[in-house]
Amino acid sequence: MKPLAGQRVIDLTQNVAGPYCTQVLADLGAEVVKIERPGAGDDTRHWAPNIGAAMSPTYATFNRGKQSLAINLDDPEGQALLVSMLLPDDVFVHSLKPGSAEQRGLGYEALAESRPGLIYCAISAYGTSGPRAAFPGYDPLIQAYAGIMSVNGHEGLAPARVGVSMVDIGTGLWSALGIVAALSQRKDSGRGCRVDTSLLESGVAWMTNPIANYSASGKLPRRMGSATAMLMPYEVFQCGDGQVFIGCGNDRLFRKLLQGLDHLALAEDERFATNAERVKHRELVHDTLEAITGVLPTAQVIERLEAQGVPVSPVNDLSQVMQDAQVQAVNIAHPLAWEGGPDRPLSAIGTPIRFDGQREFASHLSARVGADSQALLHAAGVSEERIAQLVSNGTVQI
Repeated sequence: MKPLAGQRVIDLTQNVAGPYCTQVLADLGAEVVKIERPGAGDDTRHWAPNIGAAMSPTYATFNRGKQSLAINLDDPEGQALLVSMLLPDDVFVHSLKPGSAEQRGLGYEALAESRPGLIYCAISAYGTSGPRAAFPGYDPLIQAYAGIMSVNGHEGLAPARVGVSMVDIGTGLWSALGIVAALSQRKDSGRGCRVDTSLLESGVAWMTNPIANYSASGKLPRRMGSATAMLMPYEVFQCGDGQVFIGCGNDRLFRKLLQGLDHLALAEDERFATNAERVKHRELVHDTLEAITGVLPTAQVIERLEAQGVPVSPVNDLSQVMQDAQVQAVNIAHPLAWEGGPDRPLSAIGTPIRFDGQREFASHLSARVGADSQALLHAAGVSEERIAQLVSNGTVQI
């Protein structure tokens, strides 16, 4: 099942947020044409570690299934060429700074005037209005700006960045969702629209729960490591040979936890009896439980608690994740290899959606900047003579 088969996407994005959006669309069957700068290409091609000519794991995993068309969009001739290639029902996605697309003749109003079915998605750092609209932004900047770092890490230590690009990937997902919703609407109305997303809005959206709690209490949340303010126990505990996360969302599960650890008598202590009291006496509860788990093997703690139906998980590293039977059972990781790439295939993670039990995965990869330029220009009706001229003056790379 390819839900977006037949839909073409012109992808004028780089780094992570925009490419993740269009990679999801490619996985769902869309034809994605990635516009890259002649020579350098997407900045992420040069991120460490290098695994081939102008290739990195970041570029490879976020740009599978796309064709590479290398056009110099600082050249008016290149701008005109791209506009001439746009079809009436294309999806156009860019991550240029607000105003940059308009300066190049690629603004929504200019493109949609003769293409009323165009779906146009603009991904920005801080949004399209306000005092910071023109500022650049990256995932860690927005994690700091939107308050994510203020609640991440351990109390008494410096704020910490979440170790994955959650703002970038979240923005990519919101962008893809907005595009799919616009495609659905276009089927009925025949008209496209402009979709706007930003890293800032995604960052603030990740903070929905802390913001709700702050607005209700007036108290700023504090950094709590693996814990959460609303529940106890709901955090990491040390075992004899590793760590586990234990999550008790209610008093019934807490009693099950104590039963699994052979310490049910603790439930009679009023400081342990209810979640409200456990939250109030958080350090005592943590230290008491960790004194029990700390002398037991991780596997034994997990076995005991799972037998009671208590949510529990080992704290896995990536080696353990990739070898885990459950991760392998859901078949989300796919080997990705390409000409000139490393002998060891890259483990690329598929879009976490299945249709009728099947996961779609766009597996081909353009390993070279402009690898598809000639074929795409031919398909757009550009003559061989004209292509040669565009290449010679540096407007296009093939």
